[in-house]
Amino acid sequence: MKNDNGQQLSLTQAIDLLKSRHVKTFKTEDVNLAELERLTGITRARLRRLKKHDFKEVPHGSAGKKLSITVLSGYTGIIDNLLKQGVTNSEVCFEQLKNVGYKGGISTVKNYIASHRNLVPAKRQLVFPQGNRGRRYFTGPGEAYQMDWGFVHVHDYSEIGTTQAACFAMICHHCGQRYVEFFPNAKQENLFIGMLHAFKYMGVPRYVLTDNMKSIVIKRDQEGNPVWNRDYEQFMKIVGFQTKLCKPYHPFTKGKVERLIQFVKDNFLAGRTFWNVTDLNESALEWCSKQNSKYHRATDGIPEGCHLKECSNVYTSLNKDAGLLPYLCPERRISFDGFVNYEGRRFGVPYYYTKKTVRVNRTDRLLTIYSDDLTEALITHEVTWSKKDRFCKDQYAVEQPEEFPTTTVKTVIKQLEEQNYELNFDSFDFSREDNDE
Repeated sequence: MKNDNGQQLSLTQAIDLLKSRHVKTFKTEDVNLAELERLTGITRARLRRLKKHDFKEVPHGSAGKKLSITVLSGYTGIIDNLLKQGVTNSEVCFEQLKNVGYKGGISTVKNYIASHRNLVPAKRQLVFPQGNRGRRYFTGPGEAYQMDWGFVHVHDYSEIGTTQAACFAMICHHCGQRYVEFFPNAKQENLFIGMLHAFKYMGVPRYVLTDNMKSIVIKRDQEGNPVWNRDYEQFMKIVGFQTKLCKPYHPFTKGKVERLIQFVKDNFLAGRTFWNVTDLNESALEWCSKQNSKYHRATDGIPEGCHLKECSNVYTSLNKDAGLLPYLCPERRISFDGFVNYEGRRFGVPYYYTKKTVRVNRTDRLLTIYSDDLTEALITHEVTWSKKDRFCKDQYAVEQPEEFPTTTVKTVIKQLEEQNYELNFDSFDFSREDNDE
């Protein structure tokens, strides 16, 4: 039975209707459950349970109780350690738990983080200044990329020394396609290598938007035009792009790459451990591919698909000609003992190479040393990331010539066992002389 609105009656309305039909003989224990089910649509099993309490809802006996064992049991220590390190990103915690066998969902992780905020260290500055408002600007597909450096401290395996690593980041201003790579420092040679790797991954745009770095611009003339670094100006001509500089002390101009670096620190680097820079860069490239394949609300699309569909009509592919090899293979001077220093480690150079400089290139876990004109590969080292010097074959003077017999050797001599003269005091045994007399 339904009411005037076409909906079934509630339990209270149905009981009142039954009371009006049987005013004198109505009793709750005599209510016809089949008729009540037809009026309300409630299952007969539930009506039977409600009948025991005079059709009144009572709280469940387990209401408010928490299970002693949940899907997070055994994994809370990992989340606690991350929270104590200041990592509150639920996705980072969820990925860490999945790697050790967690089978639950991310909502459980979010609820646990929300209820254990007391483990997070207090921030030094609780309120950040709002600042003035700015207006966002947009560029066309494939027209501009933004790039910048970020820095992070690295504790080595001994937990005693601390070094600094540089994070090179580049992002498409239109679709948000991103590329991240780590280097031991932010020298100009590493900037060129990072840009070439990013252009190979994303294509070459019309211009790059960046800060006033020393490795890019020396100064500005009287009219405010930039005076480019000579090596960087030549690099722009060879690759085929232009550079636009941001206004000094105005980070809003390239806010996308600024936010990308902060996102790398909060999401990718949070709680991360690694073996070496090669392992870190492999993980960074995998992380970039994962982020580029996700939907982004800011661009209302998936960066990877948008970059391939829209930006590919504008950007150009990197021309892999011989002019780029000197930038991928930095020059190094050979030391007096036959080593070259690259990324804080020393690698041996063969003795027969007589020139004073070489070119060095590291690809993944192999380091190749070339001649200064890049016409000959001298030696290849496996990069173990140990601080010990890596020697190579024929690093020092060649062995002296040695003569060997031309006929069969027939002369044979015999060598005796050498006597032990360390405690031979028999000649000074005067008691033996007395006994002899």
